[in-house]
Amino acid sequence: MERDKPDQSEEEGFVHPDAAMDAALSWLFTLQAEPDDRQLRTVFEAWRQADAANARAFAAVAEAWELPEMDMVAGEVALRAGHVAPDRKAAAVDGGRRKRKVWSRAVLAAAAAILIAVCVQQYPALMLRWQADYITATGMRDEIMLPDGSRMVLNTASAVALDFEGGRRAVSLLGGEAFFDVVPDLARPFTVAAAFSSVEVKGTAFSVRTENDQDVVVLERGHVDVTRPAAPGEKVALEPGESVTATNTRLSAVEKMDTATALAWLNGRVVFQDRPFGEVLQEIGRYHSPPVIFANTRLRQVRINGNYRLEDPERAIRSLATAAGASVTRLPGGILILR
Repeated sequence: MERDKPDQSEEEGFVHPDAAMDAALSWLFTLQAEPDDRQLRTVFEAWRQADAANARAFAAVAEAWELPEMDMVAGEVALRAGHVAPDRKAAAVDGGRRKRKVWSRAVLAAAAAILIAVCVQQYPALMLRWQADYITATGMRDEIMLPDGSRMVLNTASAVALDFEGGRRAVSLLGGEAFFDVVPDLARPFTVAAAFSSVEVKGTAFSVRTENDQDVVVLERGHVDVTRPAAPGEKVALEPGESVTATNTRLSAVEKMDTATALAWLNGRVVFQDRPFGEVLQEIGRYHSPPVIFANTRLRQVRINGNYRLEDPERAIRSLATAAGASVTRLPGGILILR
């Protein structure tokens, strides 16, 4: 058997836009259909180890396949297809890994279509979980002591990966926002890499936030140098109370920043001064999972002020809506409609 990856089942009728993910999906179901084929397993291992992207994609697909929901899916598909007798349905959906070895190709192909839909929607989140050393859910914060004694605080829906091997002090911000209070060490710079920026310090306190195709760095105290990996020669030095925004093409001019407002989330609060309601709602929405919908677009431009606790974002939204002259309708699932 000489092939780099298994052929996609014609029954799947789907090609994932990410080549590694597409191959990983094919491998998952091929291996499920032929679990005892050692030659196939050897070819698979060669593919998986050839590229880190292959390994990450397969880990994400395998994790999705192990979800309890997929056990139910495969068992139900098998039952409906006549591959499992009705009185054996419970055993089919409760057999863990053992049951997967007896599914036919037809059953696997049907389950594949459902798993593909899951992976298309959840792939970014699955990959983030696979890469991250620390991750926070929406509305949660977490404080972590790093191996060098520095303090890191993760804001809502954030994720980081650490590299403290061989004397390094490096953090990759994979998503969201993090604050760092860095222990001074002149011999070992502390670096934070985000989507469009890299921050290097020797001992200071600052935050980095990555979203909407930009990174925002805010310095509370000390000194930091901010660069763009795409243009290492381009550098901005920040002093306390300053911030800079990095995109794929540029570093912005340095701006003065009220750190008490920008970093209020560290104390579980969010502070706004003369901001459009639309922007405010977008910010609070980072802490509120269900969507908030403007039925009256005029409300977006109403200027508001506020200082609210983040432990109850729905209450904050309702209070802000009242201040903006809006009514709130709550739908099942926590969806809020503003009129």
